[in-house]
Amino acid sequence: MKPHLGHDKLGLDTLAIHAGQPPDPTSGAVMTPIVLSSTFAQERPGHHKGFEYSRSGNPTRKALEACVAALEGGRHGFAFGSGSAATATLLHTLRPGDHVLSGDDVYGGTFRLFDKVMRPMGLASTSVDMSDLDVVRKALTPATRMIWIETPTNPMLKIFDIAGLAEIARAHGALLVVDNTFATPVLQRPLDLGAHVVAHSSTKYLNGHSDVVSGALVTSEDALAERVGFLQNAIGAVPSPFDCYLVLRGIKTLGVRVRQQCASAALIAERLAEHPAVQAVHYPGLATHAGHALAARQMRAPGAMISFLVRGGLPVASRFLERLAIFACAESLGGVESLAEHPALMTHASVPAAAREALGIADGLLRLSVGLEASEDLWNDVAQALDDARATGT
Repeated sequence: MKPHLGHDKLGLDTLAIHAGQPPDPTSGAVMTPIVLSSTFAQERPGHHKGFEYSRSGNPTRKALEACVAALEGGRHGFAFGSGSAATATLLHTLRPGDHVLSGDDVYGGTFRLFDKVMRPMGLASTSVDMSDLDVVRKALTPATRMIWIETPTNPMLKIFDIAGLAEIARAHGALLVVDNTFATPVLQRPLDLGAHVVAHSSTKYLNGHSDVVSGALVTSEDALAERVGFLQNAIGAVPSPFDCYLVLRGIKTLGVRVRQQCASAALIAERLAEHPAVQAVHYPGLATHAGHALAARQMRAPGAMISFLVRGGLPVASRFLERLAIFACAESLGGVESLAEHPALMTHASVPAAAREALGIADGLLRLSVGLEASEDLWNDVAQALDDARATGT
């Protein structure tokens, strides 16, 4: 029998390639097989090899769930058909009358779930700027059962103190959920900092190739995991075996991808901050960012997402997006290709205009997802589009 090393002794890059993915015992295949069967034979009623029906469990999905759990340092992993499906399933662990306190800057689809889907079902939610822990304490209610954050946030890239919020949540008897989509376990592991649950849109960095929609939850809370597992099966918002295979394939290069993307993003952010067409840059790696010091303590690198405000508002922002040659104007993020988008008109259109304005999601705000193209090529593309937009807008 081959020796086995525990996950706590292995680096993230090793876990990304091997966790949950031993060679197939039947054929010796090094790559996890795609098991497309919807049902599984039983020796007799109730006696099977761990699988009954693919909604309840599938070998390819099991491998993905084990891998993501290992990357986040959790005991239990769950895969879903999208990040929104993961979020909705987790929210179903709550009951009518419960209250969720969320960060004021979250993905528009998450806000939509809170406001348009769960609120009519009796689940209350409010949002506050969680940069100030005293504000968070004051916003808690006797019914608060969950604190939900992103850090870095989408799209303003605020940094919230995971350890501090975890302490507040535990003292209140609430769960702290951290959407770790932007950072990935390469840059931070929220469970290590005290969070109860990590959520992912695996569509983004985990998969990394913009060819599958998927989501994930990871926790080490046994009772919560039992409930999430029940709901995963009962609600049925699970990914196909082929989608699980694609995410597993993408995860194998997660570490090298994210590190290179971070290096390019840092270069672009620094140059954006000096460009005359740019009014403000939101990037945790810049010393001028309000969360710079916290990010340096909490993260291994500032990430590969950049938001910036152009002078001239919507006309200049729109022209910039039209003139890009390498960056594609598209929603989503975290793929090998670089993307640019307009949050107010695209990813955060579902957020009320007044709330967008309060957050700083202005008509001139743009968001970049920095990919794996050559750093200088990416900067040259941004610079020429900015120069053109500035000349046209003025």
